[in-house]
This record gives sequence, structure tokens and C-alpha cells, in this order.
Amino acid sequence: MDVGVDYRQIIARRAAQEIQHGMIVNLGIGIPTLVADYLSPDIQVMFHAENGILGSGPSPEAGQENPMLCNAGGFPVTVVPGASYFDSTVAFGIIRRGLLDMTILGALEVSEKGDLANWIVPGKRVPGMGGAIDLAQKSKKVIITTRHNNKDGSPKIVKSCSLPLTAPRCVDMVITEKAVLEVCEDGLLLKEVHQDFSVDEVKQATGAPLKVPDHVEVFQ
Repeated sequence: MDVGVDYRQIIARRAAQEIQHGMIVNLGIGIPTLVADYLSPDIQVMFHAENGILGSGPSPEAGQENPMLCNAGGFPVTVVPGASYFDSTVAFGIIRRGLLDMTILGALEVSEKGDLANWIVPGKRVPGMGGAIDLAQKSKKVIITTRHNNKDGSPKIVKSCSLPLTAPRCVDMVITEKAVLEVCEDGLLLKEVHQDFSVDEVKQATGAPLKVPDHVEVFQ
């Protein structure tokens, strides 16, 4: 893959294809915040943010930012017709009642069983889990968007997580710049590979066994 390619855009564009008309979707911090920019215009969804928005839209054009509108990560957002505002108590009530159709989160590690570690690297200072534990446990579908490997080449998709868990067995799908993986009862299924990688390259870059069907789709 061209070193000049923005991996985040590849991952966000593919993740946007998982969103269906009429869904209520939460977008986590990092790569997930980019997903709204790639949503098809004929798909109407309500994006939820823990800081109190239901109906956030794509990122605003440069110079058009509203200082009063931001997502849970503090980045500027727009809102769509019908959007509503509320406090964080209501925002988390929506999550904990299981009303979110999907949440898209980042990750430090994902295990073959769907365990998620995405909130702390031991020895590093962090403010806490935030809403990740609620989102991971209560959303109807959890999709992880992440680079396939760390900067040192070590896998982020592993047989067993070594980092503290956010939630066990919560992940349904992992989307990286190399592949789309589905978490099944008996392990990870390789559903798609990016056009710049082969099945063997994806298997070698993954720290857990992959089930490979007879036909694997290719995404661009």
C-alpha cells in the first residue's frame, strides 16, 4: 500500500457501509469520528454522542464550525434536521437501555473471542474508561475500526488480550486497512481483504487464527 495513503480514511469509508437506514449509531473517538463523512446521502441515521446530541452530522467545512457544537471527543460537528440535545445522564440512559443499534469504536487490542481492550496502556495516565464500557456492553452491534498492527508491527488482533479489558466478548466486527473480520462463536472469519493485500499477508499480520472461506471479497 502507498505510504502516502491515509489509512484512517480507508477504514472509515468501509465502516460507513455497515450503517443502515434508520439506525441510531454512536461514533467513538479517533477513526470512528470520520465515518459520518462517508455516509451515503440516501441513508438517514441519527448519530448519538455521549455529551448530549442525537442527530450529529458530518464535520463542518473549514470556517463554518459552531463553537457550541462538538462531539464527545471535542471536535466540531454539524447537526441534521430533527436533532435533539440533552444532558449526559439522558445520553447514557439511551446507551444503557440498549437503544443504540450500533457503536463504532477504536481499539488497542481485540481478541479472537471478541474481547475488547481500548482504554489504557499500563503505566500511561488516562482519565478513565469514559463511555466505552457502556457502549461495548449495551450496543446491539459493536464494530471496531483500527489499524491492523501497531507501529512496531505487532498485531492488534490477537488470540488473547494482554491489556486490561474494556468488556469481554462484545465485538461483532473488526475493520482495518487490511481486512474485515467477523467475530464468530468459533473464532475470527476473514470476510474481506483490501485490494492492496493478499489473504496470506492478512493471516501473517494477525495474531490469531483466521477462518478463510472459499471466496473472500475485496474492498478498495
